[in-house]
Amino acid sequence: MSDLLLQLNGLTKAYPGVVANKDVTFDIRKGEVHALLGENGAGKSTLVKTIYGLVHPDSGTMTLEDRPYSPSDPRAARQSGVAMVFQHFSLFDALNVAENIALGMEKPPSQRDLAAKITEVSELYGLPLDPSRIVGDLSAGERQRVEIIRCLLQDPKLLIMDEPTSVLTPQEVDILFETLNKLRAEGTAILYISHKLEEIRTLCDHATILRLGEVVGTCVPAETLARDMAELMVGGTLHVPERAAAQAGDVVLSLKGLSARAPTEFGTSLRNINLDVRRGEVLGIGGVAGNGQDELLLALSGEMPTPAGMVSFHGQDISQMRPNARRALGLLAAPEERMGHAAAPDMTLIENGFLTGDTRMGLSKNGFLQRSKTRAFAEKVIQVFDVRTPGPENAARSLSGGNLQKFVIGREILQDPEVLIVNQPTWGVDAAAAASIRQALLDLASKGSSVICISQDLDELMEVSDRFAALNGGALSEPRPAQGLTVEEIGLMLGGAHDMEVAHVEA
Repeated sequence: MSDLLLQLNGLTKAYPGVVANKDVTFDIRKGEVHALLGENGAGKSTLVKTIYGLVHPDSGTMTLEDRPYSPSDPRAARQSGVAMVFQHFSLFDALNVAENIALGMEKPPSQRDLAAKITEVSELYGLPLDPSRIVGDLSAGERQRVEIIRCLLQDPKLLIMDEPTSVLTPQEVDILFETLNKLRAEGTAILYISHKLEEIRTLCDHATILRLGEVVGTCVPAETLARDMAELMVGGTLHVPERAAAQAGDVVLSLKGLSARAPTEFGTSLRNINLDVRRGEVLGIGGVAGNGQDELLLALSGEMPTPAGMVSFHGQDISQMRPNARRALGLLAAPEERMGHAAAPDMTLIENGFLTGDTRMGLSKNGFLQRSKTRAFAEKVIQVFDVRTPGPENAARSLSGGNLQKFVIGREILQDPEVLIVNQPTWGVDAAAAASIRQALLDLASKGSSVICISQDLDELMEVSDRFAALNGGALSEPRPAQGLTVEEIGLMLGGAHDMEVAHVEA
């Protein structure tokens, strides 16, 4: 009996102005972890959506266990044994775990029977879950467990995973890999998408590399250097970010006892944060997802006003200023959620450029949009940050996640901010684009701007930061020089070693 599970033969899919997939051909075998690699916009998302029934190819065929496979929709894919865990979770915060899982089932059993099954399967695969817990109270890692268990209850033959470790701690990554190795041993095939190439080398048996929609190579990750895989993806030499020597200057932004209640029931309130940010420095802020990162950005950007006296900019109290007033002063922000928060999905890139660029770039006059000036701004962002799109008239939702991220970050940097706060600047971005974004942040600091980089990627923070601090439960540790910090020290900071000090101050 053949060990081939899924065969892709000549898959091609074109959209107006772009060929997303061109003659894609490769095989996935039973019980293997197969990596799908490529730059942002290389065609990975289109390809996995085709396998999962969300996209229908223009030409080409698929064969699943030696039978023709052409799912009309995700329901048909699931019935054939194909499951997918998306990069962005599709869960309802107000419902519990069992209720969320039931929503994804064709004929869910009773809540009692389903809860028992969730408990059984989650413990069997080392992903323990309490079926009665409200999803809004779960960490990012626990939410991902809900998505995975929902798939495992379908007993899949093929599990597709898109950037599964982007919101996980190193410990949670280890747990996930144990689960995936158990699935592999049981014969389940896994199609794995990630930009973290060292993870690919650790986990995956084979890799297929896409570039501009075409297969340009294959490799055995364990026998291939991460840099070599990255250069196969980009078709050239990978740039390593460099920073010109610079000294931190005067204090630009100051936080004094910043405390603020989370705007949502499932958020994390900020607790007594004290911080001085200096001209020309990159301050890295790490933390496990859900420890106040979003709330800190909202408080700094002005989307979440704080009591007077807590936030000052060049000595001026801006605690209750709204975002546009802060932008006018030179304090800009790029939030983590690019689709819906950083960018309006159905608006064009021209319109999205206007949304945050008008205040500093003067893109309107007498209340009317200056179309040519706004278009030129969007085109400059696209050109300088290598945003892969047919043109500025395209809607934000038409871009791949990484290309939209490049547009969002570039839009803010080109406004010449005095202070730029970015949350997860390279989340879901390929190696070359990540290097480009990090270099842009370093260049911005070298010119005298201050950068606050909030990220869950510790390698990223150590690469760009002058000082490092950690968020835990809405409290911020004392910043320390990034150079020389050990993994153990960082782990203590992430785990809240500063909590005793915070509790003492609050008392």
